[in-house]
Amino acid sequence: MVVSTSPTRDAHDASAFDDKVILNSDDVRRALTRIAHEIIERNRGIGDLVLLGIPSRGVELAARLSVEIERIAAVGPVPTGSLDVSDFRDDAHLRPPRSHGNTHVPDCGVEGRTVVLVDDVLFSGRTVRAALTALDALGRPGAVQLVALVDRGHRELPIRADFVGKNIPTSLREDVLVCLVETDGHDEVRVRMLTSESAGA
Repeated sequence: MVVSTSPTRDAHDASAFDDKVILNSDDVRRALTRIAHEIIERNRGIGDLVLLGIPSRGVELAARLSVEIERIAAVGPVPTGSLDVSDFRDDAHLRPPRSHGNTHVPDCGVEGRTVVLVDDVLFSGRTVRAALTALDALGRPGAVQLVALVDRGHRELPIRADFVGKNIPTSLREDVLVCLVETDGHDEVRVRMLTSESAGA
């Protein structure tokens, strides 16, 4: 779901809307630390891991997870990149045009490696399906895992995250907004009731 706003109201400006804060900055930090521990434990280390963030905010979350995994495991850098899915969505004709992100694959590539896709919100599952299709063009990973900072439900495809920061039950008349320091100046997750003005396709 895409939120379109009037020129005078930014979608991430809480002052313009009646939002409910679900995660504050400390909650986001704790969620990412827990997910980093879970990734290390599930994979028995990080030797063949590659983190790929899905633009936009998945890229920033992947970078943070990389730093956190390195800190916890006391090892060198975890290969981290980004995976743009804009050209691979099966619902692009139903959505407003959006600017493309960048695909950046670490020098090690993805062949035979455990690729951890990182996204901010898991909703219908169509973004993740597009990411899997985009990943096909880059090589054949040994395994693919999924991180979602927020899982809001309402899946349209049989896709489930391996690592979730928080499950947030929502209605289809609500939207989940993830704010990050890198993109919005602060860390926060909010739920907003959509209006006829802000509802998108």
